[in-house]
Amino acid sequence: MIVSRRRVEWHDTDAAGHQHHSAVLRWVEAAEAELLRSVGCARLFGRTPRVRHEVDYRSRVFFGDEVETTLRVEALGRSSLTYAFDVTCADRPVATGRLVIVHAPSATGGAEPWPDDVRAALTPTPVVTPTPA
Repeated sequence: MIVSRRRVEWHDTDAAGHQHHSAVLRWVEAAEAELLRSVGCARLFGRTPRVRHEVDYRSRVFFGDEVETTLRVEALGRSSLTYAFDVTCADRPVATGRLVIVHAPSATGGAEPWPDDVRAALTPTPVVTPTPA
């Protein structure tokens, strides 16, 4: 899991003055870049096309607001990976969703299994909620 913080920039907004719908996906991809660098998998850039995304927009943010994007690996398949994400502003939900990518290291081929080192680095860890005493 990684948490990425950034300010809403002018180019992130639309004519109504709040975030453009595509800005959320850019923030998620920036968090993904941080995550992959942090686990030694930066070589995956350009080799993981997006095959599906879904976003639920919860509230608006405006130029200068600080947003926090939390990105976690939700599922790791043979050749696909599902990220889940939350974007918040001052603890207020802005957007939630999922992004599915596939491992496609060759420009001419299709999806291929994840290498063992990538699988080890990105295997989701279970979330454990402590039981009240």
